[in-house]
Amino acid sequence: MKPITLIDKAFLLKRSPLFGSLDLDLLLTIADKLNTATFDPNDVIFTHNEEANRMYFIVKGKVIIRSDNAEVINFLNEGDFFGEESLFNNKPRSYEAACLENTKLLTLSRTNLYTIISECPSVAVGFLQVYTSSMEFRPFKQQETEK
Repeated sequence: MKPITLIDKAFLLKRSPLFGSLDLDLLLTIADKLNTATFDPNDVIFTHNEEANRMYFIVKGKVIIRSDNAEVINFLNEGDFFGEESLFNNKPRSYEAACLENTKLLTLSRTNLYTIISECPSVAVGFLQVYTSSMEFRPFKQQETEK
């Protein structure tokens, strides 16, 4: 796979709901903080319960998301992103991500996101909107109290 340029990274971000409203100058600043990772078919990107501190944008390839019992949750393609929940909490991964074919990803670490937010707080709003809209309804468990 050919190397991805800074402008290519910026345009990939522009297509993402997380960054779609940002101007090109800011997208280039963010793109400069992204790292590239490549994977072969069947490579595991991360496993269930692994420490989580980065999110991923798919540049090329396909990724499968599985639950801890190997149930397929989703298939992701070029332009999709995943792992964004790890940027807002310190919990381990609740699912596994693996590649179905040769895959190139851009990664954004929690540290780099915080740097970006300190430079442009409006980025946080976009992240929070997408994050909250993607959360599943989680019923609260009522705890029984003893008398």
